[in-house]
This record gives sequence, C-alpha cells and structure tokens, in this order.
Amino acid sequence: MRELAFQIREATDAIRRVWQNHPTVGIILGTGLGGLAAQIQTEATFDYESIPHFPRSTSVGHTGQLVCGVLEGTTVVAMEGRFHAYEGYSYRQITFPVRVMKALGAELLIVSNACGGMNPHYGLGDIVVIDDHINLMGGNPLIGINDDSLGPRFPDMSAPYDRVLIQRALEIARRENFVAHRGVYVAVTGPNLETRAEYRFLRSIGADVVGMSTVPEVIVAVHAGMRVLGLSIVTDLCFPDALEPVNIEKIIATANAAEPNLRKIVLGVLARERDDARPSRV
Repeated sequence: MRELAFQIREATDAIRRVWQNHPTVGIILGTGLGGLAAQIQTEATFDYESIPHFPRSTSVGHTGQLVCGVLEGTTVVAMEGRFHAYEGYSYRQITFPVRVMKALGAELLIVSNACGGMNPHYGLGDIVVIDDHINLMGGNPLIGINDDSLGPRFPDMSAPYDRVLIQRALEIARRENFVAHRGVYVAVTGPNLETRAEYRFLRSIGADVVGMSTVPEVIVAVHAGMRVLGLSIVTDLCFPDALEPVNIEKIIATANAAEPNLRKIVLGVLARERDDARPSRV
C-alpha cells in the first residue's frame, strides 16, 4: 500500500501539470456509455497510456481516456472506458483510477455499466439503480498491507451505495418518465457469459443483474470515503429457460440506445449536487 500511495502521487502530479482544477465528482463510463463524455466542457484529456501507472483499456466499446472539465456546472473527472479482471489486470490496477480521482479532490463517484438482467420484471434498455452488490470475482483490491492514509483496514460495507443518491436517481427517472429499478448487482470475473445453471444460482442468491465490473471500484471508493452512485443498463436478458446466444454488437447497441436515460440521471444528480453546494442566503 505504501508503494500505491507513491504511484497515486505520480499519476496525480502528471495530471496536475496540465490541469489544475479540482474535481468534486468522478465518473466511470462503461460499455457503450461514453456519450456522456461528449457533454463535458473539456478542459483537458489524457490517454490512459500517458498517465503513470494507468493500465490500457482493451475492451470493445471503451475509448480509453480521462476527460477533465465541467458538466452541469460541476467540475468532474471522467473515465471514458474502464478496466476489467478478464483483461489480465489485478484488482489494484483496475481500481487505481478511483484512487487518483480521490487524490484530485473527488468526493463522489458515479459508476455505470452494461449488465445482464436476471430479474423477470426487467426489460432490455431498463436502468437499474444499484442498491447493493455481491462480489463473486474471487478477489478484492484491499488485500495486502493497509495504508491508513488511504482508508481504514476494515471499511464498512453496510451501505456502499449512497441512499440519498439512490432516491434522487429514481425520482429523476419518474420525472422523466422512463423505467428505472432498484436492484442488486452481482460481479463475476468473465470474460465468458454465464451458463443457464449459473444464472439460476445467481438469481437464487438475490442478484437482479450480473456484470464483470463495478464492484472493485466501489469497494475502493468506500475505502477512500467517497459517496457512490451505481447505474446499470440492462443490455441482455438472462432467463435460463429462454436463453439465447449473446450478440456483443447488440449489447453495445442496446447500451447506446439507453444511454440518454442514464445521462438524464447523471445530469440531474449533478445539478442537485451543485445546488446543494451553493451557500444559502440568510
């Protein structure tokens, strides 16, 4: 962990040499969800390869750059593309950008992903506001000697996703008249998708949706003392008795089609954060 703190400083210093602003929000954009980055009033952009200790994004639909600027009146730093365990990275590497976001000043992390829907009440393109998660990835980014300057040895996970932000996200969906559920996300390693028996098992232990990301980043965000909002787009239906072969192009297209609704939630939450941060008149 001591080495990790040094690496965070190196990465942060490299960004600060180009961009001196202080973000309050970090955003991670998953598969097919990079459209939000285009709305950021960009002040600086970094290819991941140009930042010390950042991995390279190799997944389809992940651009692989850090976008810094202003969104909905809020200074943000956004990952346009993330990293996964199935790419061969360690959980510490996968979550390193969250550490850097925190070091730059971010106190809130908004994380999004494409997922498979196992809850029979969910449909393609529905938004799921993550209420809780199950970690079946077989690893944890906090394993090893703990650096108390980065977070506590045993971070509490009783409410990893901020309950106020969950309610705000659901309220925005109701106001904008699109479907959004509150559900449990289970993370597996991948890269293969699950068998029918595995979907039955995952559903039986309480999961509504399944994916291959997000949980490691959320664990580190909680460890660092950040508030978290997690958002998923259901891009394929995982019903064991009616399972169809998965088409990756269709998954990306579904994510792209539903992205405007996810964008409305993110912008609405940021607007509320901005308003809450303004000093009230006496």
